[in-house]
Amino acid sequence: MMTTQTKTGQLTSRPMSNNGDVEYSGNSYFFTFEKSRTVKDISENAAVNLGFAGPKDLYISIAGTARLIRAKAKMEEHWLKELEQWFKDGIDTEGIVMIHVKAKRIKYWQQEEEGEVKV
Repeated sequence: MMTTQTKTGQLTSRPMSNNGDVEYSGNSYFFTFEKSRTVKDISENAAVNLGFAGPKDLYISIAGTARLIRAKAKMEEHWLKELEQWFKDGIDTEGIVMIHVKAKRIKYWQQEEEGEVKV
């Protein structure tokens, strides 16, 4: 889930997919459309939160800063064929935007264990 904040301060969450792009270095990448509420929110306030759930009761919360990327060469670096189910023309899909989230704080919970990873 990606949570953004609207201009009026409302928190808004929506499911987003990293499509298996999981070699994690503190950077997350997502694709969406230019006219989406997500892009509008990030344009007004770049602070976001990402929420992930994994196997064996693993939960991860990532607080970070988002930026919008429209350069096709950069998008190509993170493009996966599976994305074509939403973006029929690949990175040439009209209005496509990539969101780059740079982690500032990573917290995790797994059963009785919890912690924070310094970024």
